[in-house]
Amino acid sequence: MFDPKYSITNRVLKNIGTIEAAREVIADAPLLPLWEKRFREDAVIRTAHHGTHIEGNRLNLTEAKDVLMGKDVVGRPRDVQEVINYRKTLQIIEQEVDRDVQKVTEGAIKKLHKTVVEGILNNDQVGEYRTKQVVIRNSLTGEITFRPPPAVEVPFLMREFIYWINKMDANEIHPILKAGITHHELVRIHPFIDGNGRVGRALATLILFIEKYDIRRFFSLEEYYDKDAISYYENLKKATSGDLSPWLEYFTLGVAIEFERIKNKILKLSKDTYLKEKLGGKQVFITERQTKIIEYIQSVGYLQNQSFKEVITDASEDTILRDLKELIDKGIIKKVGKTKAARYVMV
Repeated sequence: MFDPKYSITNRVLKNIGTIEAAREVIADAPLLPLWEKRFREDAVIRTAHHGTHIEGNRLNLTEAKDVLMGKDVVGRPRDVQEVINYRKTLQIIEQEVDRDVQKVTEGAIKKLHKTVVEGILNNDQVGEYRTKQVVIRNSLTGEITFRPPPAVEVPFLMREFIYWINKMDANEIHPILKAGITHHELVRIHPFIDGNGRVGRALATLILFIEKYDIRRFFSLEEYYDKDAISYYENLKKATSGDLSPWLEYFTLGVAIEFERIKNKILKLSKDTYLKEKLGGKQVFITERQTKIIEYIQSVGYLQNQSFKEVITDASEDTILRDLKELIDKGIIKKVGKTKAARYVMV
């Protein structure tokens, strides 16, 4: 029976405290719909790029974004395919959650793998457990750093693992710890010939989504791992000794950093504290032009008539004035002064 060993250290507790506080702010923020869309798109781009880059993908962030937007990119076909696959993997996760799936199945994990490696591995290896022994080597020295369990044990280990995932609910283990343990165990078992890291990270994300820790699908843990890939792999390796405590400290810190980053960005961009009080927590519809106006005012501090063309290049002054009036009527900005030298500022 799979029974992970770990301790709830002070670091883990501190990180979870940070996560809970940030999660509450993000979940309650009356975020403008247009910005919510941008946050989600940004999370998909960062996840697809960093989730593949950490394993050797050569595309940079801009190139990965272009791939996801359907633009032609000069690069290795495998690199392009990996980014496309990762985006599809995120879509699979969202579909599972939208169907209100409460349990993780063997079929779902194999489906994640199939999506991750589509067009990269041979057809007989796609979505199928490995049938031979593999070893993990240091890419620089060639030294064997980890030897996963024998292939013959994989089906049995996966069944035990999946049973544990579905047995442990929020009353038994905190969802963040459950996601961290899930991430590590999938990588440790190494059930597939390739793509285990990506499947492990995707499965951890699925766990967070199922456990209602999706924070509106704004986050990307992959960026945290990719910024220091050596530390990521070293912490995974440490946990193979049997004690998951150091790995969970590392994992929860990554979640805390990402949740805090999103919280701070939301507070800065949308003035959520103000909007919640002013609008009673209700969302308001803001056009793309009005969003640009607000972002400009938040960046510069104010907007004057002579700067209109700097902010909006494809609209007349009368149109921009109407946008400003709507924002004033909604209580988001105010006009200071009455001449053309008047300034528009956040309330």
